[in-house]
Amino acid sequence: MANDNERVLNLEKGVNFRELGGYKTSDGKTVKYHKVLRSAGLADLTDNDLKFLKDYGLKIDVDFRSKQEVDKKPDKRPDGVRYVWAPVFKEDETKSSEVQSEGYIPEIDGDPTDGYAHMIAVYRDIITGDSAKAAYRKFFNQLLLNTGKDESLIFHCSAGKDRTGMGAVFFLQALGVPFETIKSDYLLTNKANKEYVTDLLSMLKEKGYTDPDVLSSVHDLMTVHTNYLATAMRTIDKEYGNIDKYIKNELGVTESEINSLKKIYLE
Repeated sequence: MANDNERVLNLEKGVNFRELGGYKTSDGKTVKYHKVLRSAGLADLTDNDLKFLKDYGLKIDVDFRSKQEVDKKPDKRPDGVRYVWAPVFKEDETKSSEVQSEGYIPEIDGDPTDGYAHMIAVYRDIITGDSAKAAYRKFFNQLLLNTGKDESLIFHCSAGKDRTGMGAVFFLQALGVPFETIKSDYLLTNKANKEYVTDLLSMLKEKGYTDPDVLSSVHDLMTVHTNYLATAMRTIDKEYGNIDKYIKNELGVTESEINSLKKIYLE
């Protein structure tokens, strides 16, 4: 299995670009490389980055962002890549896109210092929201179409950590990857994004944001936490039984489709 440094792809203007190949399933199979990537936004990619993705075999781009986010920062993608819009939220509940916009500090219910509690609520909405369920069903539809031998799919949001993070959880779970591995992939965002988040916080300080509570709130908005994922899993267990039932009954992924996914993505 790839180590974390190999899994994080070094694009010039790509943030949190990661390969999902190499993970082992519970029955000893391995997720294929060069089939699925997860990332933050694609709007700032350079020509070299686009060439990298073209050479990687990218054919499908699944965008989990809201219309406002898409309109403000549309994806750049290599020629010939099919774009699929699958908005998890009608507007960016994660606030990631607001924080990324020139150092804007979003107020959360009038309070700029409550990022952690806000993200806990976001993860409940990711699980229970009808638009989120429809988005992840569309995601699985595209995963089932990614059948070419040298072709790959990318899925992303603005920061590549919450909407994208749960997309990776559902995908890897469907393939039979152990939950501890899935959790490790989820938390890898904090390593992959560390330099980006550090630079963002430094920029905010330079702009005059010095309140440690506000900076801590931004940090909570721009990173992931074990409790965010735990909130999602508790919500699934409480409302839907378990994650396998959720994928089957709420996302509508059939046993036959899961078998097809395993044929496409495992070796």
